[in-house]
Amino acid sequence: MDENLNLAIIIGSIREGRLGAAIGEWFADRAKADGRFQVDLIDLRESGLPDRLVETEEQIPACVTDLGERLRAADAYVMVTPEYNHSYPASLKNAIDWYFDEWQAKPVGFVSYGGISAGLRAVEALRLVMPELHATTVRDVVCFPNVWEHMDESGALAQNERSDEAASKLLSQVEWWAAALKRQREAALYAA
Repeated sequence: MDENLNLAIIIGSIREGRLGAAIGEWFADRAKADGRFQVDLIDLRESGLPDRLVETEEQIPACVTDLGERLRAADAYVMVTPEYNHSYPASLKNAIDWYFDEWQAKPVGFVSYGGISAGLRAVEALRLVMPELHATTVRDVVCFPNVWEHMDESGALAQNERSDEAASKLLSQVEWWAAALKRQREAALYAA
């Protein structure tokens, strides 16, 4: 592609003491270094999204509109998610549910973390949700089992060749789908 694709990386957890911010920043650094993407790192903790949907357009707060513009500008998404109780966090579901058109005909990749299951049950739950919004999910995932073992003394994700390779593969799959779907969105209106 002649122009870079817009990639929104969404940090899904808003809990105190979360590891998602460090993992999201690590992945954003990989995506920026890759060179195929303009990266927008979205931290849901900073989004200010209300936890209730509203009845009318007039009730929509500015923070919802602002995040919607960022999501609409994206050609692809990568969701950084922990696994909470065999699924993904409520904050991520809330962010997904505020929007509809923004997700359509765009790919979604996943970076997950957790205990022994590495957050993969959260990813599988998201794979059920995103097609309902007419988004497509890419197959490969970057995952961190026993995530605390991957963190260094400063709280950042430690260098790991295997994780770097997985990130590169995920970015390639996201780029392929993003480029193909962007061309098609530009050629014809998607009928949802």
